[in-house]
Amino acid sequence: MVTAWEVPRNPLSDPTLGNSPVAEQVRWGYRIFIDTPHEAARFTGGKVSCANCHLNAGQRERALPVVGVAGVFPEYNARAARLISLADRVVDCFLRSENATARTLQERAPSADAESDHGAEEALPSPTSKEVLAVQAYLAWLSKGYPMGASPAWRGQNAIAADTLLPIAALDARRGESVYLERCTSCHGADGQGVQVGDKKAGPLWGPDSWNDGAGASRVYTLAGIIRYAMPYLDPGSLSDEDAQHVAAFITSKPRPPYPFKDRDYPGGKIPVDAVYYRRHTGS
Repeated sequence: MVTAWEVPRNPLSDPTLGNSPVAEQVRWGYRIFIDTPHEAARFTGGKVSCANCHLNAGQRERALPVVGVAGVFPEYNARAARLISLADRVVDCFLRSENATARTLQERAPSADAESDHGAEEALPSPTSKEVLAVQAYLAWLSKGYPMGASPAWRGQNAIAADTLLPIAALDARRGESVYLERCTSCHGADGQGVQVGDKKAGPLWGPDSWNDGAGASRVYTLAGIIRYAMPYLDPGSLSDEDAQHVAAFITSKPRPPYPFKDRDYPGGKIPVDAVYYRRHTGS
C-alpha cells in the first residue's frame, strides 16, 4: 500500500454488506477505528485513533494488521494472567492506547470515597459498551473466511528477534533522538505531535494526547518492533534493529498520561524488563 488512504476492504463502500443492524455496527466500528477521538469520544482521552498504529484501517502487513484476528480469541494474556476474549482486548485498547482512563483520574479527588471511586470506574468501557461491540463487529467482519483457532501468518511479525535485542541499559535515547529527527519528523514532527497531511495526521507519540503508560506501545521492545517493520511509512523496514530500539528508547523517555491501574497488571508475575514506565512507577 503506497498511501495511508488505501483500504482494501472498506465496509462503507462494500455493496455486499447490506443494511442489517449488524452491517451498521460494522460500519460504525470501521469509523471508530479510523477516527476514534470523534466516533468514540467518551472512551478517548487523547488524539490517538486505532488506525494510527494499525495502519490502513488495520489492513497493512507488518503494521499490526488485524485481518483474521477474531478467530484467535479467546487467548492467554500475560499482562492479565488469564484468558481474554476479543471484547476484552478491545476494552484494553480503549483503556490504554486510547487513554479512556483519563476521565477516571479527573473524577478521582484526593479525598474521594470508595463510592465515588467506583462511580468513576463505572464510566470506563466494558465488553458490552456499544463502541466496543462496534469495533468487535468490524474485526469480525475482517476475519470472515479465516479459520477459527489459528493465528494468521501475518500476526506477530512486528517483533525484533530475541538475539538482536539490546539490554535496556545499553539503549541510548540521545542516539534515538538523532535518528528520529532525521527519519521520523516528516510525519510525526519534531515535537512528536503529528503532522497534518491532507485529512490524515500521525498520532501523537508522547505528551497528554498520546497513549498512556500502560499501553503496549509504552514497552520499549514492543514499540521498537513496530518502528522496525512499519516505519517510516514510505520506507518501512529501512531502519536497523539497533536504531529502532534507540528510537523506541527516546520515545519512551518522554512523559505520557499515567495508567491508574498498573498495580493490577502482571499479577504474581515479573514485570517485563522493557516495561520502563512500570519500573519508574515502582522504583524497581
